[in-house]
Amino acid sequence: MVNAWEVASIVAVVAGVVGFFTVLRGSAFAAHAIPNGSFAGAAGASLVGVSTLLGLGVFSLAGAFAIGLLGRRGRHDVATALALVMMLGLGALFLSFSEEYAPAVYSLLFGEVLGISSNDIVPTAILGALCILAVAALYRPLMISSVLPEAGEARGVSRWRMEMLFLAVLALASTMTVPVVGTLLIFSLMIGAPAAARSFTDRPLVAMALSVAIALIVVWAAIAASYTTNWPVGFFVGAISAAMYALGRGWAALTS
Repeated sequence: MVNAWEVASIVAVVAGVVGFFTVLRGSAFAAHAIPNGSFAGAAGASLVGVSTLLGLGVFSLAGAFAIGLLGRRGRHDVATALALVMMLGLGALFLSFSEEYAPAVYSLLFGEVLGISSNDIVPTAILGALCILAVAALYRPLMISSVLPEAGEARGVSRWRMEMLFLAVLALASTMTVPVVGTLLIFSLMIGAPAAARSFTDRPLVAMALSVAIALIVVWAAIAASYTTNWPVGFFVGAISAAMYALGRGWAALTS
């Protein structure tokens, strides 16, 4: 339980920070596609006998760069869908070569927060710190390209370059979060909390801090509820994230 609380807290902080820009940039589909497609990397890594974390990282980055390159001259949503389909197809192929990977696949899809070992804490913390440092380093140009892309271009901030850098950060965040909360749940954690935070305030730094706070509340409450009821953590992560967003929209409606 201590391991679960520590790692889930790290994941929540990263999801709150990276998710803020995900929502601000309208990149929710990419935040869904990259983690879901990255599980193919874990399947391939397990097949050849190397670390699943390495497989997740390679496929997350490959998917992110594919989305960025294909979307430069075409529709971004089409490029994202094509990258997702390709990675899912490779994942299905890798899984067909093995009959012993089903439990691990379930873990990657739905998370295994209560099964976190002490060996997972340090790698997760290192990757999480890298994500936060990357966002801090890119904060100003990333904010300009997200809110006023034309003004950013005039100031020398390349919209495509910032898109590629942000997708790389998103891939790094996916690599560290997928083993903990799963590919299907990091999406709700990375979108629900930031979207709710933006409903409460328009100030960027305040919204980012509030996003982290909401994400922490979600994962803490989900772990406690799962431990008490023996229901899946994923159910509570999704349900509480949706409830937080509904609360935020209600607040926005009342104060507008």
